[in-house]
Amino acid sequence: MASRILLTGGAGYIGSHTHVALVAAGHDVVILDNFSNARRAVPERLEQITGKPTKMIEGDVRDPATLAAIFKTQAIDAVVHFAALKAVGESMARPLDYFDVNIGGLTTLLHAMEAAGCRRLVFSSSATVYGVPDEAPTAETAPFRAMNPYGQTKIMGEQMLGWLQAANPEWAVGILRYFNPAGAHGSALIGEDPRDIPNNLMPFVAKVALGELPRISVFGNDYDTPDGTGVRDYIHVEDLARGHVLSLEKLLSTGQGHVVNLGTGRGYSVLEVIAAYRRASNRDLPHVITDRRPGDVPIYVARADRAAEVLGFQTEKGLDEMCASSWKWVSNMAGGA
Repeated sequence: MASRILLTGGAGYIGSHTHVALVAAGHDVVILDNFSNARRAVPERLEQITGKPTKMIEGDVRDPATLAAIFKTQAIDAVVHFAALKAVGESMARPLDYFDVNIGGLTTLLHAMEAAGCRRLVFSSSATVYGVPDEAPTAETAPFRAMNPYGQTKIMGEQMLGWLQAANPEWAVGILRYFNPAGAHGSALIGEDPRDIPNNLMPFVAKVALGELPRISVFGNDYDTPDGTGVRDYIHVEDLARGHVLSLEKLLSTGQGHVVNLGTGRGYSVLEVIAAYRRASNRDLPHVITDRRPGDVPIYVARADRAAEVLGFQTEKGLDEMCASSWKWVSNMAGGA
């Protein structure tokens, strides 16, 4: 059933791909974004991909007046909430900003939704809520462990939503804990576009492939893993976007909330990612082994069976497709597209 969806942060990396997936599923989407971490060309690019006008409202999710106006004029059925700051290292240096945006923004949004009687929300969470997990693969039942302000804001957001649903059963919330999103849309018109030196491995590798950075630092090669380097669960961003559509439609059809990991259940090491990107780009990718980073864990992989059981979610794209789509995207951008 087609619904009108508010997509906060919908011009960002995961938000823009989710916009495409929602439109393809027949939903009417309204984007709210302040462009603090998104390019202004994105709405036009979304129109090229979907063949439909992009409904774009520029504004901040922390602004009650902006949200009130949206809910008054747009007849929103549900919200998919991406608008947040998301860099672990940056959160250590700027904790107040992270609590202001991530918790303040969520609180303001929930007040506006409650006032409008809109009580269906898909919440963008993260596997960082697990901190250093006791087991890999890691299940949704693993305990919360805050290792940084960013992870703490996601834990607090989830807890806030849990108390809200307990207080008012009319609320239904889908909490999606991402592992490592990677890749880009097949059109090469949208993809991960960090403004500064990337925090995540694949966009960093992409910049080395483009010649924008000299080498890749591999933080430790003495872990108890097949090749000694850290293993992570990478999920193609188009698969991740599809997971949001399934979560949303489950909320709308059942009125029941859920908490699920979104990952593949399969880990790849740092060296495997570098090798796959070398195949995709046909470029030399120099790397150097350096010391382990404090807090890094050997293996961080999702236990993915609950998403399959609750949402019918299965990933479709593997590491080679993530690297090939990423290389197509960054090459397109470097060519001035």
